[in-house]
Parts: sequence; C-alpha cells; structure tokens
Amino acid sequence: MKVVVIGSGFGGLSAAIRLQAAGCSVTVVDKRSQPGGRAVVYEQDGFTFDAGPTIVTVPQLIRELFEVAGKNIEDYVKLVRLDPFYNVRFPDGSVFRYNSDREALLAQIRQFNPSDEKGYLRFSNDASAIFEAGLPLMERPFLSFFDMLRVAPDMVRLQTYRSVTSLVNSHLKDRRLRQAFSFHPLLIGGNPFQSPSVYAMIHRLEQEFGVWFPIGGTGALVRGLVTLFRQLHGTLRQKSPVEAITIDPETGRATGVRLTDGEVLAADAVVSNADVAHTYLHLVPPRFRRPQLRRRRYSMSLFVLYFGTDKQYPEMAHHEILMGKRYRALMEDIFQNHHLAEDFALYLHHPTATDPSLAPPGCDSWYVLSPVPNLEADIDWKTVAPQYRDRIVEFLERHYLPDLSEHIVTERFIDPRHFRTTLNSHLGSAFSIEPTLFQSAWFRPHNRSETIPNLYLVGAGTHPGAGIPGVLNSGKIAAELIIDEEEGTGNREQ
Repeated sequence: MKVVVIGSGFGGLSAAIRLQAAGCSVTVVDKRSQPGGRAVVYEQDGFTFDAGPTIVTVPQLIRELFEVAGKNIEDYVKLVRLDPFYNVRFPDGSVFRYNSDREALLAQIRQFNPSDEKGYLRFSNDASAIFEAGLPLMERPFLSFFDMLRVAPDMVRLQTYRSVTSLVNSHLKDRRLRQAFSFHPLLIGGNPFQSPSVYAMIHRLEQEFGVWFPIGGTGALVRGLVTLFRQLHGTLRQKSPVEAITIDPETGRATGVRLTDGEVLAADAVVSNADVAHTYLHLVPPRFRRPQLRRRRYSMSLFVLYFGTDKQYPEMAHHEILMGKRYRALMEDIFQNHHLAEDFALYLHHPTATDPSLAPPGCDSWYVLSPVPNLEADIDWKTVAPQYRDRIVEFLERHYLPDLSEHIVTERFIDPRHFRTTLNSHLGSAFSIEPTLFQSAWFRPHNRSETIPNLYLVGAGTHPGAGIPGVLNSGKIAAELIIDEEEGTGNREQ
C-alpha cells in the first residue's frame, strides 16, 4: 500500500513511522528545507534554538514509535526528566516551583495560603478522575456522533463542561495558586477561562509522566524520528510543497498529491499533517472543500523572540512561566477582544539550564513566547513587531534578566505572519482550532475525512488536539485506521 504524508511534523512522522513499520510504502513530503514542522531548529552564531514545541510529556508515546520498529529509543535520543517542570513567577516576586513531588507542592501551597492545601487535594482528585476517563479517549477516533454518546455520561458526571478555571477556582482561593494550576490550556492554544475542564487532566498527566527534555533540543528528537523512518526505508522529501490532493471524480477517493512543480505522487491513501483548515480550504478540489471551517474559532497566535546571551542566568529554570498583573482580562484581550495588550503573560524557555551545548561556552540560549491575537485582529505586525520585541526585552530586563539588552549577542523573532505564510496556518493561529467544549472530541475535525474516505488528517487541528502527546496520538489513530482499512477490518474496536 502506497501512502503519501503531507508534512513532517510530529503528527506526520508518527503516522509515517507506524505505517512504514506495518509494511506500507510511505513518502513524506514537506515544503520546508528541514523536517519537524513547527519543531524545526534555528542555528545562528553558535546558538541552537528550537523553533516550536519544547515541553515533552508522556514519553512512552515517543518510545512506542521506536518499539513498533523493533528499536530502542536510547539508541536515537536521550530524554531527561526536568525538575522543576516550571517555575511560575508572579508580579509580587513569589515563585511556585511546579513539579511532581507532592509533599513539596503541598509545602509551597501552605506557604502561599494554608487553607488551600485541602482545596488542592480535592482539585487533584478531580483532575485524576478526569485523567482516568479522558486519557483513553486520546487514543481512539471519534468518527461518528455515537462515539461521542458512548462517553458522554462520564463527561457529564465529571462536569467537564465547566472551564478549567471554574474547576480550579472552586477549590483554590489564592489568586496565584489559581493561576499556577489553570494556565495549562495556553500550552495547547486554549483560553483557561473557556477550555473545558477535561484539559485539567494535563495536571495529572504531568504528575504521572513528568516533563522531559531531549538532549540536543526538540530538534534532536525530530532527527531521531527521521533517522528511524529512513532506516525503515521510508522516503522523506524536503522542499516539496504540495499544490493539491488529487481526487478521482468518479469514486471521490484521493489518488495522490500534486506538487507545485507539477510532479504527481500516486497513493492509495493520503495523510495530511498540513493545517487542517489549509487542507480543506486549499488542497482538495472545490466540491470537497469545507468552507464551514472558516466559522470555527481558532487559537491565539504567538510572538516568539529567540535570543542568545553572552551572560548566563543560573537562577532561571529550564521552563519559566511569567504571569502578568492581569489574568482573565488579558485572556479576554487575546482571545475575544483581539487586542494587543500593553501587559504580558510570557513563557521563557531556557534550554541551556539543562543542556549547555546549545550555546557557546559561558552563554545562554533562550526564547520568550508571548500569546497574542491571531490575524482576526487588525494589527500591523510589520510595524508593531520590532516595537513589541523592545517591550518584551525591557520587561525581562527590569524584572528577571538584569542587563539583558547589553548581553544579547544574537536574535530573531517570529509573529503571526510566520504562522500564516510559512506554516500555512489559517488566520496565523499557532495551534489551529481552539480547544473549546464544542471543538473537542467528535466536534473537532476527524482523523478520517468525512468527504474523502481515504484522506486522513493529523496534527494540532484534529482530534485529540495540540501539544506533542496530542499530535503523536493523532498520527497513531490515523495509522491504525489505514491499517484496519487495508486489512479489511473497518473501524477497529476500541
């Protein structure tokens, strides 16, 4: 069976490796000069910057990809567990060191607000119940409404229709603790005040499996997966942008893809790891397009500044969450008002805290990420971006990284225009379709197309959603659907 995979992000590589290991002949095509999708690497002036995802959880999903090929992950990439997972820093100078040491967490909670200790235990129990019910759903397809009906009683029982912040706030009173235990939806493109509480399972997921980092950066993980795929005799073609998915007008089935140079690659099945809206609005013929995707709600975008310093800041952890003075109002500005606020909530990535090889001796490698409105907002990023960069540097220098502006020796940035043009993301969204109650599970674009029976979709915009575990599972689901179809078994029982 010949399969063409469009895009070499984690979702595409996950599907490609599983299919190739199962005996399919897989070709991955990608428009960019290096694999990884959002997880490409920028190298300049001796510094290495992971461009995109840097928070690795559920490492067994990665190990599985090597195990299905009969390989050992340790021969390809080294994963190390981080402690703390994050430092969560607040404007009053307090710091919450977030890890999986329950006694340490409880001790910190008592320091913030003694009366919240029991509340945290209740929240942890709720998150655990959601985790137990929700985790299996991340590995199964939702292809019909009946799939949704089967799990609806559990979801109602667990009150997953509530928002993450509603759940957290019902148990915790301290404003800072409420933020520390509710920010996680932002990591997958969601508004904590609107993402359903099923995403509170991320807390238990991190407690159960930890937060990890591949030595050499996320790019090293991509390289390991690409090496594995090629060892399985899969084909990866870079600088090969896809113009269209070709469809047989009589059968309505995909027959392959046409590249922008006119070359046609025939296939028995196509897997698209391209942005789901781009796939349905641009890559398929008009009669198969889904213009209703324009009416979906899309995630926020990002402004990301990558910079290297000739000074080290050892007091800063690998992952730093820098909370601003506003929380709910800032989220409303980003997600609903489409307004570029004067204040920030920032994620600061400091990989040289774990792997000094990512910068020259005595130096540090960084990126700072600011959630910003997507391109529904009327923001002239050509003019605004340099000014926004200066504001962020000044903020970091004033509060966290003394004399920063004097020690930046190399830098680059991306803004919503990058997501629209380079990554083909609709509205420049950084995480595709926003994870809301009615845009999750069955309500999210399915892993097998409803209109083209042998077109499969993986990545952040499809079920189960964004984040490395989500997109890896989307590839797993798609691969299993294709293998079942090839074996004539139909939809595998879950």
